[in-house]
Amino acid sequence: MTQRAKIDTDGPEPHGPEPHGRGSHGPIDPTGSPPSTGRVIDAGAELDPVHPMRPPRPDDRHRGLTAAEVARHVARGEVNDVPVRSSRSLSEIIRANVFTRFNAIIGVLWVIMFFVAPIQDTLFGFVIIANTGIGIIQEWRAKRTLDGLAVIGEAKPTVRRDGVAAEISTSEIVLGDLIELGPGDKVVVDGEMVEADSIEVDESLLTGEADPVLKRPGDQVMSGSFVVVGGGAFRATKVGRDAYAAQLAEEASRFTLVDSELRNGISTILKYVTWMMIPTALGLIISQLVVQQNDFKNSIARTVGGIVPMIPEGLVLLTSVAFAIGVIRLGRKQCLVQELPAIEGLARVDVVCLDKTGTLTEGGMDVRELRPLNGADVTYVRRVLGAIGRSDPRPNASLQAIIDAYRDESGRWPVTQALPFSSARKYSGAAFGESEGQAEGQADGEAARWLLGAPDVLLASDDPVLAEIDHLNRQGLRVLLLARVDSELDAPDAASGARATALVVLEQRLRPDAADTLAYFAEQDVAAKVISGDNAVSVGAVAGKLGLPGAEHTVDARQLPAERTAMAEALDSGAVFGRVTPQQKRDMVGALQSRGHTVAMTGDGVNDVLALKDADIGVSMGSGSEATRAVAQIVLLNNSFSTLPSVVAEGRRVIGNITRVATLFLTKTVYSVLLAVLVACFQVEYPFLPRHLTLLSTLTIGIPAFFLALAPNTERARPNFVRRVMRYAIPSGVIAAIATFVTYLLARNYYSGPDALNAETSAATLTLFLVSMWVLAIVARPYTWWRIGLVVAMGAGFLLVLAVPWLQHFFALKLVGTTMPWTAVAIAVVASAALELCWRWVGRRFPA
Repeated sequence: MTQRAKIDTDGPEPHGPEPHGRGSHGPIDPTGSPPSTGRVIDAGAELDPVHPMRPPRPDDRHRGLTAAEVARHVARGEVNDVPVRSSRSLSEIIRANVFTRFNAIIGVLWVIMFFVAPIQDTLFGFVIIANTGIGIIQEWRAKRTLDGLAVIGEAKPTVRRDGVAAEISTSEIVLGDLIELGPGDKVVVDGEMVEADSIEVDESLLTGEADPVLKRPGDQVMSGSFVVVGGGAFRATKVGRDAYAAQLAEEASRFTLVDSELRNGISTILKYVTWMMIPTALGLIISQLVVQQNDFKNSIARTVGGIVPMIPEGLVLLTSVAFAIGVIRLGRKQCLVQELPAIEGLARVDVVCLDKTGTLTEGGMDVRELRPLNGADVTYVRRVLGAIGRSDPRPNASLQAIIDAYRDESGRWPVTQALPFSSARKYSGAAFGESEGQAEGQADGEAARWLLGAPDVLLASDDPVLAEIDHLNRQGLRVLLLARVDSELDAPDAASGARATALVVLEQRLRPDAADTLAYFAEQDVAAKVISGDNAVSVGAVAGKLGLPGAEHTVDARQLPAERTAMAEALDSGAVFGRVTPQQKRDMVGALQSRGHTVAMTGDGVNDVLALKDADIGVSMGSGSEATRAVAQIVLLNNSFSTLPSVVAEGRRVIGNITRVATLFLTKTVYSVLLAVLVACFQVEYPFLPRHLTLLSTLTIGIPAFFLALAPNTERARPNFVRRVMRYAIPSGVIAAIATFVTYLLARNYYSGPDALNAETSAATLTLFLVSMWVLAIVARPYTWWRIGLVVAMGAGFLLVLAVPWLQHFFALKLVGTTMPWTAVAIAVVASAALELCWRWVGRRFPA
């Protein structure tokens, strides 16, 4: 094996524990960019006992490009400059908010009204402009938040130039760059392997094949794949839009509303509204212009007054604003939402699968005890452990703890073979030429082969040492076994015949916020499943310390049935699962989904990638591997598990409140359509001008909906959004329309004279306002002081219009006499009682 080289640094290299799966890259600071590694490769230097790595060979190919070569590539445009957009541009935001189907309809009607009616009847157009402006501003704010977080969370590959390895932005990579790889690193551009140290690459995101592929020098690597174990370096052969990463990166962190049940439901509703609106509007136009043969301008005004309220234009705006504000709120908590529907999706989650390491526990560990076995010399064992740590340039958290404990006692034996840790096989290994002959029965210069990993994997099931290990596991301690083997390390049966030499007892650091987070999920009826590659008993002990219900009943995943239905039953009954392989994690997520569960998966290591990708919602820690952050919909940049309840709460707030206020908007659509139909059938004048319905919409829908949409809401999101909204909106709209039309017909028979139409309109408006206010009062439940104040304020606003003369004139509202106004109130009271009975009956007859 090629002699390993010393790694010199510009400053003292940190020896603290690294988060699991991050490899040699330091953790990302949520407040700034990742630190530069600044490693200088010295091919002729002696071994470093802590972090050695394979040196570049004497030829320049392994030193990377020179500064002059990089400049030439940049000049030729051979740069990986594909823009990684985390959101749509400002121009796209403006287009999406301005150029909509309903804005086009309202815009045409608004222009018409400018020519045929006073300014009061064009207010609906100004309201649409204000709403659109609010939508643009809020989404622009969300874009800035999202872009800032995306830059913080951006993976920075390590590139070797002039023999110096440093982290650079993905967009600065040029054709021919030499890019280093370690466990968890994502391949960001296409290339060809130049150095390979037992490196295995997972290409499942590209090919669907779950098994990692062993790569050798000369093999091709594709962007979008990631390293499972081992390390190496590859030469970039395709950059920019030529690389497959161009498509992946552009979609990785997009501000989007696609594949959202809420958004899709609203689109479905709007589609049906459009189809209803077209024939209804035509009938209304014919009845007002042809049959009535009224004053042309007045007929046009009343026709527009009938068409405009059919459009629930504010519902789309409010949904966008609610999501945008959700992004801003979560951004303040260092939570990057890479796909906007993730806010909604996590609100629907009823099962959350947690990886222990990095989620319930912090990434670092400490060696608590070393127990030699079978008469092994403790000094010799310490030297072996130190040498094993020195053999891996990219240690995981467990090996880092061993390095920290035994770096000063490391044997200087030459490494003849190295086997990086794999979560699939559960062990790592190294072989040394122990020239000092310390090993029993070993001649000078003969290689000693060692494995370090899970005791229950390396030992036979009846080995008496396992009883001792089980006792330690029950205390929540992690135990690794150091074992001597005779076969080659990479042989399939390398662990057979392993001779136990020592137990390394590791103490894991519990996250201080984990217990409260698990308690939150329990209160919210979200089942937590701990899925870990560690020993099941040890995982159960950790979960038990954190108060997870069912932690005492642990399951060894090796005993789980492979058949999906049987596995799903086992998962429903258990809470803690150990010795889970990466493929099993993926199968377990699929099994839970097959039972109708909405599954969230958290993780930070490469062994979590497949499960994160298949889960309904994938949540990665900011310090996790590049691969996990690439496939996750939500990245917790502050690495705090306690942020998850905030994400869940934000999702529930958005979904619950939009479902609530959608009833207001669609009630208006239903009664507007039905009123137009009744007017056409009875061949009467349409009772309202645009100014009347603008006033009603503002007081009973627009202003209240804005506050209700941003209010706290902890109710778990439920499916069937369209059904849940329409079951209340349709009967409410029908009752409101019938009550209003009855009042209008009675007023037509009661009033006479030149100003009769205005009096009839005022009476009908009073009934419609009172009924709409009762719908608002129902939607605002359960009452709080501010909700009651909101409803009262809206009622006071209408009374103000009726009481102030110039407002009466402006909105053409004046109640004439006492008989008809009180009749209108009485009809509204009856309709409101009918609303109460109807809502209660619907709730029992058609439960959500």
